[in-house]
Amino acid sequence: MKRIGVLTSGGDAQGMNAALRAVVRTGINRGLEVYAIYEGYSGMVEGGERIKPMSWGDVGGILQLGGTVIGSARCKPFHDRAGRLHAARNLLLNGIEGLIVIGGDGSQTGAGILHAEWDGLVRELVENGEVTKKAAGRIKSLPVVGIIGSIDNDMFGSDITTGADTALHRIVDATDAISSTAASHQRSFVVEVMGRNCGYLALMSAVASGADWVFIPESPPDVDDWGAKMCEKLSNGRKMGRRDSMVIIAEGARDRKGNPITSQHVKEVIESRLGEDVRITVLGHVQRGGSPSAFDRNLSTMLGVEAVDALMSMHPHDEPLIVGMQGNKLTRTPLAVALEKTRAVAKAMAAKEFDQALELRGATFKRSFEVVQTLVRAKPHPPDPGQRRLRIAIVHGGGPAPGMNTAVRAAVRIGMDRGHVMLGVRNAFRGLINNEIAEVDWMDVNGWASRGGSELGTNRLIPKGRDLYSIARNLEENQIDGILMIGGWTGYESILELYMQRRNYPAFDIPMVCLPATINNNLPGTELSVGADTALNSIIMAVDKIKQSAVATQRTFIVEVMGYYCGYLALMGALATGAERVYLHEEGVTMRDLVEDVDDFKRSFERGKRLGLIIRNEMANEVYTTNFMRMLFEEEGGDLFDVRQAILGHMQQGGSPSPFDRIFATRLGVACIEHLIERALNGSHESACIGQLRGEIVFTELDGISKLMDFAHSRPISQWWMDDLRPIARLLARQEASTPQG
Repeated sequence: MKRIGVLTSGGDAQGMNAALRAVVRTGINRGLEVYAIYEGYSGMVEGGERIKPMSWGDVGGILQLGGTVIGSARCKPFHDRAGRLHAARNLLLNGIEGLIVIGGDGSQTGAGILHAEWDGLVRELVENGEVTKKAAGRIKSLPVVGIIGSIDNDMFGSDITTGADTALHRIVDATDAISSTAASHQRSFVVEVMGRNCGYLALMSAVASGADWVFIPESPPDVDDWGAKMCEKLSNGRKMGRRDSMVIIAEGARDRKGNPITSQHVKEVIESRLGEDVRITVLGHVQRGGSPSAFDRNLSTMLGVEAVDALMSMHPHDEPLIVGMQGNKLTRTPLAVALEKTRAVAKAMAAKEFDQALELRGATFKRSFEVVQTLVRAKPHPPDPGQRRLRIAIVHGGGPAPGMNTAVRAAVRIGMDRGHVMLGVRNAFRGLINNEIAEVDWMDVNGWASRGGSELGTNRLIPKGRDLYSIARNLEENQIDGILMIGGWTGYESILELYMQRRNYPAFDIPMVCLPATINNNLPGTELSVGADTALNSIIMAVDKIKQSAVATQRTFIVEVMGYYCGYLALMGALATGAERVYLHEEGVTMRDLVEDVDDFKRSFERGKRLGLIIRNEMANEVYTTNFMRMLFEEEGGDLFDVRQAILGHMQQGGSPSPFDRIFATRLGVACIEHLIERALNGSHESACIGQLRGEIVFTELDGISKLMDFAHSRPISQWWMDDLRPIARLLARQEASTPQG
C-alpha cells in the first residue's frame, strides 16, 4: 500500500481534526501518501479538486479546532449504486488503495457497502471504459478502517467515541451556569440534550451535574403516571432544602408505550402539579461546537495512529474494521460486528424490550443509571430495622484535586442510602489527630458534584510517632468501622503508616480504602487519578492562548506544568497541544538533548516556522530549569525567534472538575463505599487501593501496594503511558522538515 484516503463524514464531532492530523502525519511517517477527501462522500462522488494530497504542514495548527477542516456533508447520491460507481472511479483515478473514514454509524455503514461492492464496481468501470485494466489491477480491493466520530456515543466498538467528552463539557458548563440562576430564583429548569436515541449524554451529564431527575430512551419511567412520581421527588427535594430543581432529558426520550417525552411536556407537568416557575433550555448544536477537550484530542490522536497501522496490516480482502478505545486499550473490531451490536440496541427499544436495551449499552452504562437513581433521591432510604449501622469516616490527604468533593458526595449518599452513618474528617490527617470528626448528612453534600477544591480540607501531613496514638484514640472514641481516604501520594503514605502500625494500635485494625485523587496521576494500582483530566484541560486552555500569541510574533514558548516527578501531565499536555518537544524526569534531560533541539528549532524557523512549543515537567531536571532553557534557546535563536516561558502553577489544581473527573470520582466513590461496607460487615479488616486498570474497577490490597511505589520520586515504578503514548508523541511532533505550525 502506497496511497490512502481519509474523509470526515456525517455530523461533525470535536476531535475530528485531531484524528485527521494523526492520520496524515502517521501515514507520512510510515512512508505513505495521504489524500484528503473533502466534504465527505460528496467529495468522493464529485472527485477533481475534492481529493487532494496532504503534506505534514497541511495539518499543522488544527489540533485545537472544532468541526472538521476538510468538511463534511450528507450525500444522497452515495446511497445509490450510481453514486458509489462515481466514488469508486475517483478513488481509482487517484490511486487510493485504502480508506480511513471518520464518522458515525451511517458513515461507517456507507464505507462497508463500498467495500462489499468494490469488485463489482471496478468491473463495471472497466467494461464502460471509465478506467483502464491497469488502474483497476493495481487496486483489486479497498481495505477500510473506521474511526467513530460522534458526540452521541451510540456505536459499539469504543467505550467512548470522538466528540462525546467535549459535548459533555458543553452540557455541564451550561448546567453549572443554570444551577446558579435557578437557585437564586428557586426555579426548576428542564434541560434537553442531544444523543438521538442514545441516553449517554443525558445520563452522564446527570451524574456530573448532580441533576434531580433524568429521562433516557433506554429506560423509560416504570410507571404510566411518571409525572406524579417525578414531581413527588422534586417536591421532597425542596422540603429538604434544595433551592432549585433540574431535570435533564435526552432528545429521544420515550415512555414505555413509545410516546415521546418532550421538554415542553415535562415543563407543563411540573408547572401544573407543583405550581413552580419552570424554564426550558434546549442546548442544541452548541454541544457539537468549539475546541475539543483534552480527552478528545488525545483519544482522536491515538485512534488516528491506530487506524493507519490497522490499515497497513490488513490483507487485500480483509473485512472493514473499527478502531476504538475499550478499557483504556486500543482495539480493532470488525465493522459488521460493531454495526450489528449497535442496531441490536435500536431493535430492543423498538420492541419495547427496555431491560435488554439497557444491558446492551454495557455494564458501565447500566451501573451509572442505577447510581443516578440513588443520587437524585431527596433523602435516603431509612435503615432496615435491626441492621448493623456502620460508622465510616471520609478523610483527604495530599494536595487538592478537582473531583474530591464529587467523590465525597457519592460516597456519603450511597453509604447513607445503605443505612450507615457517614463521618467527615476536617483538615485531613491533622483532623484525625485533633478529632475534627463530625457526622455528614444527605443535604450537607448537596451541590458538591460541581465544586473544585476540598470542602473537608486537605494537607500533606503524614502522621508519625505520637500522632498515631491520637488517631487511634479518636477512632475508638468515634467508633469508626472503616476509613475512605480520598487523596494523593501523602494520603496513600498515611494510610500505609496506619496499616503498618496495626500491631501497636488495634484501632487501626479496620478496613481502609484509598481513592486516587491527584492531578499528578502518580499513584499505584490505577492508570488514572481523579483530577488529572481537569488539570489537562486547564493546561490546554492556557497553551491554546499562548500559541495564538506565539504565531503572531515568531516566538517559542517553554511551558512548565506540574506533576512533581511524574511526567503524565507534561506528556499528555504535549499530545493535546501539539508541542514539538516534551521534557520528562523519567527520561532525563542532557545538554546534548538541548543542543540538538535548539538546532532543530533554528532549522525549522529558517524554513518558515512561525511558532515553537515546548512542554516541560516541573522536575524534569534540577539544573536545566525552565529559565535556563529559555535563556539557552533565546541566545541561540538569535534573530530567528524570541523565547518566552510560562509557568502555569497552581491554576492546574483549581477550577470546577471536568465531566470526566466528576463521572470517574462518582464511580470510584460508590465502589469504595460498597467495598468498605462488605468488608466491615463480614468482619474482614483487609485494606486496599481502588483504581482503574484497562477500564475495569479493581482493588489492590495494601499488602502489595508498596511494592509498586517508587518512594524516592513519588510515582509508580511502572507507568503505562510511557510505554503506550510516548512513542506517539515523538511520531507526531518530529519531522525532518518541520511544519510551520505544530
